Amino acid sequence: MFLFDFFRSFLPLHNPLGFGAGDFLLLALAAILVGLLFLRAWLEPALRKFAARTAWCMLLLAVLPVALRLALLARHPVPTPAGADDFSYLLLADTLRHFRLANPTHSLSQFFEAVFILQEPTYSSIFPLGQGIVLALGWLLFGHPWVGVMLSVAALCALCYWMLRAWTTPAWALAGGLLAVMEFGPLNQWMNLYWGGAVSAIAGCLVFGALPRLRASGRRLDAILLGAGLGLQLLTRPFEFVLLALCVALYFLPMRKQLRSLARPAAVAALAMLPAVLLILAQNRAVTGQWTTLPYELSRYQYGVPATFTFQPNPTPHRTMTPEQQLDYQAQSIIHGETTDTPGSYLERWTGRVHFYRFFFLAPLYLALPFFVPALRQFRFAWVLGTLALFSLGTNFYPYFYPHYIAALTCLMLLVSVTALARIQAAPLILCLCAAQFLFWYGIHALANENVFLAVGRYETWDFINYGDPEGRLAVNRTLTDAPGKQLVFVHYDSQHAFHEWIHNDADIDRAPIVWAGDLGAIENDKLRKYYPDRTAWLAEPDAIPPRVIPYPYIAAPGPKGLFESGPVKNDTNIDEVGRK
Repeated sequence: MFLFDFFRSFLPLHNPLGFGAGDFLLLALAAILVGLLFLRAWLEPALRKFAARTAWCMLLLAVLPVALRLALLARHPVPTPAGADDFSYLLLADTLRHFRLANPTHSLSQFFEAVFILQEPTYSSIFPLGQGIVLALGWLLFGHPWVGVMLSVAALCALCYWMLRAWTTPAWALAGGLLAVMEFGPLNQWMNLYWGGAVSAIAGCLVFGALPRLRASGRRLDAILLGAGLGLQLLTRPFEFVLLALCVALYFLPMRKQLRSLARPAAVAALAMLPAVLLILAQNRAVTGQWTTLPYELSRYQYGVPATFTFQPNPTPHRTMTPEQQLDYQAQSIIHGETTDTPGSYLERWTGRVHFYRFFFLAPLYLALPFFVPALRQFRFAWVLGTLALFSLGTNFYPYFYPHYIAALTCLMLLVSVTALARIQAAPLILCLCAAQFLFWYGIHALANENVFLAVGRYETWDFINYGDPEGRLAVNRTLTDAPGKQLVFVHYDSQHAFHEWIHNDADIDRAPIVWAGDLGAIENDKLRKYYPDRTAWLAEPDAIPPRVIPYPYIAAPGPKGLFESGPVKNDTNIDEVGRK
């Protein structure tokens, strides 16, 4: 009600000044301008002094995004896993926290087929280890994988400041760190999805922060950090690791006449990267049975996903797929296109992805970005632009795109922003506008009621923080969690079901309190019910409105039925009624 009354007061008849909404906006802008004049004189020296204290700045920047997100838990609780990517990464984390790289194939694996998960030769996630390691650490140390997500964002914001200290002044490094908190902190998808993005961004911070330090001093520690960053990127985004390694080589191009002086740091960096190389080889061997076959390469062979690069033909699946897997394969094949790339299609796709870079820049920063151009007279900033271009062109070979593909460039995007801001007098105003934009939406999420969300949500800058239960998962999960004993849930998809995975299981399926299985029809389902005689059987219907879970009593629909197509007994019992029973 507070925000409702606040916005209602914008109407002239409901405030003592007779101000309208436009008057309030002008007053707010004038207050910002006047405040800058008064505050800059005494606040700026204090901030410059604090910015030089590296440890305290990094601690502040690490704590801020976590504290701000935790403060929202009452309205936006711990994120609920909802997509195939989330479930696959959580399976990877669960596997790792049991100190395994893969799980044995289940004897009834046909019931557990799901997107982005292998069933043979092992039951495993298809993804690289990086994000899974972070989730597993949060799970092991604090009891929940989302803690790993929060800690990775905290480390990212702190390391953005550390990286920028090697490129610019302490004050601008602190400004960049605060921008990182606003852009990638509590409201961002990297904080609120389990497939993250911050881990690859951390790798970029380590690499791009170590490079100028290594070039200036040649310290062994900087070489170790460089190698660690490259190794972390290899464990997180193997293809982008190739692009990152190429950019590192180009950075030292002006020093090609001093190759002998680079030999020792290069050897140290290679040794620091070696554990990551060994880990990825070990994962390949454990999951696929081959040292050099990545899990997602095997997934591509078996299920046709992920899609190939656009210069390659669409893959051909070599395994019988569920309708959900088939649909995912068809969708990715359509996005890829029936043929391989042409120069025209490549260019069209590249220019069409410009809007994705908005992810890395708050709207007011666009006023400053043109002032980065004069900095290109220096090789190091020309190299920054070249690195951005190389990643942009390289990742354009993906038929689809998400910002975390280029997460390693996060700190470079911040460097571009603060370098441009440092060249203009209006920088304090632009930074204040960035803060105002963030604080406005943070305030909406912290204080607004449902009516306000309905009114302003469509205009939101950030839109990945969980709110309510739009897919009905929380209600279904609550019903199953509250039921006594262990549960067996058969998931029945309608024929029109698309892209919302509900089949997900722990690394040790047989010991899980809840087992999710595909509905293969009454006769086949009986095999799994006999396998789990001590579990209560349920039928989940994700496509019902709202989604529901009902006791299992089940009669196969007449006529021949394919995978997941047999029908449940008609039952109008909803989730709440089952919970009360």
